[in-house]
Amino acid sequence: MDKNFNVDKQHTLGQSVSISGTGLHTGINVKMVLKPANPGFGYQFQRVDLPGSPVIKADCDLVTDTSRGTTLEKDAVKISTVEHILAALVGMGVDNCLIEVNGPEIPIIDGSSYPFVEIIEKVGVIEQDAAKVWYTLDTNISFYDEKKRVEMTALPSPNFEVTTLIDFNSPVLGTQHASMKNIRLFKNEISPCRTFCFLHELEALLEHNLIKGGDINNAIVVVDKAVTSEEMERLAKAFGRKTVEVKQEGYLNNLELRFPNEAARHKLLDVVGDLALIGYPIKANIIANRPGHSSNVEFAKKIKQYIKKNKHTRGIPVYDPNLPPVYNLQQIENTLPHRFPFLLVDKIIELQDNFIIGIKNVSFNEYFFQGHFPGNPVMPGVLQIEALAQTGGILCINAMPEGKYDTYFLKIDNCKFKQKVSPGDTMILKMELIEPIRRGICVMRGSVYVGNKLCTEGEFTAQLVKNTDPKS
Repeated sequence: MDKNFNVDKQHTLGQSVSISGTGLHTGINVKMVLKPANPGFGYQFQRVDLPGSPVIKADCDLVTDTSRGTTLEKDAVKISTVEHILAALVGMGVDNCLIEVNGPEIPIIDGSSYPFVEIIEKVGVIEQDAAKVWYTLDTNISFYDEKKRVEMTALPSPNFEVTTLIDFNSPVLGTQHASMKNIRLFKNEISPCRTFCFLHELEALLEHNLIKGGDINNAIVVVDKAVTSEEMERLAKAFGRKTVEVKQEGYLNNLELRFPNEAARHKLLDVVGDLALIGYPIKANIIANRPGHSSNVEFAKKIKQYIKKNKHTRGIPVYDPNLPPVYNLQQIENTLPHRFPFLLVDKIIELQDNFIIGIKNVSFNEYFFQGHFPGNPVMPGVLQIEALAQTGGILCINAMPEGKYDTYFLKIDNCKFKQKVSPGDTMILKMELIEPIRRGICVMRGSVYVGNKLCTEGEFTAQLVKNTDPKS
């Protein structure tokens, strides 16, 4: 993603693109074609090798097997190992894509998402004329598997970020962690990281003929026990090689790691891919301790259930007081002509082309509580509207060319007061453009939240006038 990528718009591929390779577990050579799709399409897989070319949606409720990757199934039609291509699509900002395959499994290629990232980059990602609706959390969502000692938590956050921690009690891998603070880091920091397994797992899979497409080049094989020469010969034969060997660090066949913590980063990659099965783009801080496909999918189901239950809260801004403001009080005063006791915005925490989010901390020391109302202090509704108006003024002025501007409100429509605001509350002030600014006229929708509760809303029309006063 480049710096001009609009994360609040839906995106698809510039054109169709294909890649071919062997399925890790089936050994079948598969051609996969990624095709552009309309807004709202999401991710869907199509088995073009079967009668009627059936389609399977990328949905956690359709997962039937997580033993060796993530498998989707609908009406007895399956598609396996979907996590790496889904991670690549999420990581590259693609929201809508039809994934055609002529076999039962996505090709493994080198065991990472990077080959898929490369073909997506080849055709480009294009913006669509549709808003991307993000879903945020207002509470922690946790999943715990006592038997596997897996713990996964999603915390409220203004961004999508992931941290993974792994501990396989292995002297080779040790304890590792990886983090991705922004999805823009996915391409370079996460997508090249390959899947891994332990030698004892590999031997069991080979014995049961379960990795027919396996090759030393498409997985990291961790060797944390002594291996006999007979075992090495058997492995060489299974992989069609003259010899295989274990380098000193404990990896099969002199493998060069791409990152010291490549295993933890690949687990993060899997989390990104499996959480795409939620079906909704989310903003949350994901912390995953000892994650695996089964846990990822169960966690995705919990988040999906939460979103379906709380869909009415979508679009509610999240306030993290630990993050630095976009505009502090001094910058607000440099933009607006308001001063005490009539400056009703403390800081701006987010500012985009089409919306702005401000904060007003309501203290019992506010001058108006002396008379509104003694013994039952309530923030006056008209002052909540004024706080929204000042926040919207910054949004409008920021969109104008160089120079000083004043904002004059022409009308306020459909104003509703749903919850009272009291001392101690933090007002989250959101103003968003209903239509583009034309000839200095701005039409905005305003909302006041306290936590996740909508307190006040209305529609505002304002006019921007250039300030020609040299003293201002």
